Amino acid sequence: MVAVDNMTSDIEDLANRISDIIMSPATISGLINGALNVPLDMGYLAWGYMDTDSRFAHQTQRFRMAEAIHNDILNYKHITNAVEIIFKEFDKYASLSQQNNAYRGVVSSMVGRFMSAKLIGMIGGMSERSIRMSESLAIEAPEIYWLLRPHDYELTYFLFEPAVKPFIDAVHVGATRGQPAFDKIIDAVGRKLHVTQ
Repeated sequence: MVAVDNMTSDIEDLANRISDIIMSPATISGLINGALNVPLDMGYLAWGYMDTDSRFAHQTQRFRMAEAIHNDILNYKHITNAVEIIFKEFDKYASLSQQNNAYRGVVSSMVGRFMSAKLIGMIGGMSERSIRMSESLAIEAPEIYWLLRPHDYELTYFLFEPAVKPFIDAVHVGATRGQPAFDKIIDAVGRKLHVTQ
């Protein structure tokens, strides 16, 4: 019974996080601009300096990142492509009626809101944060990581992670717990959105 209660509370928590993002469009820019936090980058820079075990692997990632930046990975188009890949994967789990009832119009416009977030070059601690967040994504949601990786989009994940994390978590639930668990999340999101409209 405890496992069922935990799963129910996880589903409600996830539905709340998705609903909050859908209902508060202004939050998107704030979340992304918050990702460009210099003090946080300094912490990651120190972590990277002290973590000698992963220094070689991270050096390889830095070379990939330098090439990706050279290929304009921080361009608005690439960032929105990465976000669209995540939402397309999310849509694979949601039926058309669930999409229409719960979030269709709002989520599709979310990608456009990234325009107002300022994107800057990745240097120092920011590159370290990019690497660490990419590694976390590979562990926490490999199904999304491997969709982003062929385009090097996982290197920019740290820029939009706060705005898409609940959707990624929902995809991971669908991939690991099955369609019925995902359906419960979407149903809960639909209830929350209709209650507040």
